[in-house]
Amino acid sequence: MQVQVSRAKNSKKISSRVNKKKSVGVKKATGSKKNLFSGLPKELLLHMHDLMVKSRVLEERLIKIYKAGDAFFWIGAPGEEAWGVPLGLLTKKGQGPKYDYLHLHYRGTPTLVAMGMPMIDSIRLIMNRSTDPSTGGRNFSNHYCYPQWNVAPVSSPIEVQYGMALGTAHVQKRHKSQALTVVTGGDAGTAEGDFATCLVWASRRGQELPMLITVQNNGWGISTAFEGQHGETEIADRARAFNIRSRVINGNDPVETYLALQEEMAAIRKTGKPSFIEARLSRLYGHSSASGANFVGGELDCVREFEKKLLTSGYLKESQAKKIWEAYEKEGFEAQQQVRTEPGPSSESIWDHVYADNENADWRKF
Repeated sequence: MQVQVSRAKNSKKISSRVNKKKSVGVKKATGSKKNLFSGLPKELLLHMHDLMVKSRVLEERLIKIYKAGDAFFWIGAPGEEAWGVPLGLLTKKGQGPKYDYLHLHYRGTPTLVAMGMPMIDSIRLIMNRSTDPSTGGRNFSNHYCYPQWNVAPVSSPIEVQYGMALGTAHVQKRHKSQALTVVTGGDAGTAEGDFATCLVWASRRGQELPMLITVQNNGWGISTAFEGQHGETEIADRARAFNIRSRVINGNDPVETYLALQEEMAAIRKTGKPSFIEARLSRLYGHSSASGANFVGGELDCVREFEKKLLTSGYLKESQAKKIWEAYEKEGFEAQQQVRTEPGPSSESIWDHVYADNENADWRKF
């Protein structure tokens, strides 16, 4: 109970700061549909809602799989749908330097769902099946890898993706393709040297890199609160010190997020210089299964809040919303039943995919 109370207080502090410092370019709602959703079309709003529900249902299915004993560990992104879905929709998807590269952390499910990942792929990953397209069943949940979409392997070590992302950004700079590199991470990991390295190398005068550097600040680093760990007022202040264009947004609002991402990504494509976004959002099921993976009260639920706005505006009916939730519940359940029948990875396959083109990686055969 004490943990929930402290989380609620911390969440209110974060929400208060976000409300005081609104993102550039987002209009204040005046009651009309146009102003309520800042001019975004109805079709896009409903599409975002559908994907947000799909991502939430999938994550809750993964938690059920873990609690049923069908998986060893869960870590994921319930509460980050309003951030991750717009990011996935705005990404220039494809393979190679002409397309955007993504270096995600382990809360990237909403982004992958928005990019087209089927539920069953994520379920195969957490259940460690050989049919898992990301790792062949050899990694944790949410540790995705999609070479065909330029999604680099998600790494368990904290924040190393910030250093790795510099590499793909350098390639894109040479190709002059107007593509960009996206890197995401959590607030606690910004204490790692990889984060500072990223800011330094992305911002060198005359050698700036086309990067969207982001931090999803949910107010917690495992069980340590954000408030007592940072000397800076906002994590975005650290980017400003390097003259990197930066902003803080309400990551619980998919409309504000979509508009902010759209603006920053357009600026990067035009100038070839980096931008930084700190998204303030919620963590609804704790850090991971290591902390119980139970729903935490006192946090704002971005999916339910967005759904309420759509219902109030008349863009969505209660019956339609119910069908969306039920359809994805059914899809997730059926996928779990199918994956239960699929094989795990064999010992012989441990050397596969270690090097490009499946070059021999077995030291015993060198």
